[in-house]
Amino acid sequence: MDDQRRFSKALLGKTVVSKSGKRFGEVSDLIFESKSGELISVELKNPTQYTEKLELEKSKTGQLIIPWSAVIASGDFVVVSEEDIV
Repeated sequence: MDDQRRFSKALLGKTVVSKSGKRFGEVSDLIFESKSGELISVELKNPTQYTEKLELEKSKTGQLIIPWSAVIASGDFVVVSEEDIV
């Protein structure tokens, strides 16, 4: 398995938090651009009440999505910049 796929798989199930520590939910899926393979966004599962205030975009299946451009770090958590979401 190549590094990109291993990295992508490692993100699944991670908790998504803001820089200030507000919990968004967990990563349920990743959305890629089919031609380039570029990671476009992260799909959330178990969204918290906090996410309701953000008016996040929804996927075709109705899951909340966060643009990959808003992700600033990933390790134990996936950290997003709230300013880049809205």
